Amino acid sequence: MTEIEIDKERIPSHIAIIMDGNGRWALRRGKDRSYGHQAGVDTVRRITSECTRLGVKFLTLYTFSTENWNRPADEVAALMGLVLSSLEDEIFMKNNVRFRVIGDVNRLPRAVGDKLRETEEHTAANGKMTMVVALSYSSRWEITEAVKRISRQVAAGDLYAEDITEETVRSNLTTSFMPDPDLLIRTGGERRVSNYLLWQIAYSELYFCDTFWPDFGEADLHRAIAWYQQRQRRYGKTEKQIESER
Repeated sequence: MTEIEIDKERIPSHIAIIMDGNGRWALRRGKDRSYGHQAGVDTVRRITSECTRLGVKFLTLYTFSTENWNRPADEVAALMGLVLSSLEDEIFMKNNVRFRVIGDVNRLPRAVGDKLRETEEHTAANGKMTMVVALSYSSRWEITEAVKRISRQVAAGDLYAEDITEETVRSNLTTSFMPDPDLLIRTGGERRVSNYLLWQIAYSELYFCDTFWPDFGEADLHRAIAWYQQRQRRYGKTEKQIESER
């Protein structure tokens, strides 16, 4: 797959990625799982730079789920350390990328939370692309929190239950600042979405590949985008309706 096969006028505005396969990649090389996570950080740098160059506006990366807290303590500690060491200004400032985080950040170690806030503030003026890290995140957690916020609004008399709409729910999600993903990529060979952006991917195109995340390169990204560009996004309409609207 070469870049020339990508239509530069139809680059997905928002790409979400489930970065799977770090641990298995390392184990197959006789290494500790943390070695794979470190290699995965290098892939994040490459893919972030390439998405910025191609004109992607939002890149959302599933970094650590709420279920991942159940992993061995030493692996969780290593992952938290990686979060701290990988939040380098260079990747954001060099590429004019804004950094945002979504998830239950109150569960994170204080040093990690402080670094996340610092990076968000430092990159707030960057405007070429927004990289969103889903950290201590799950979609069920996010939707549950949205229900709580809406319930408090109803209890306070600021909102009537009959007036709750899809937009009400959307505006109370942690992702309300960005559009829904056009393309969801999952690496590592699994064919599931693992509690990731369940509300937001209702009409996203889902692309699964066997490549482990540390091996996922620019050519793999191009291949996923080329596949996306072959899809017809109908949003419940018929093919004839879509053709008539062009």
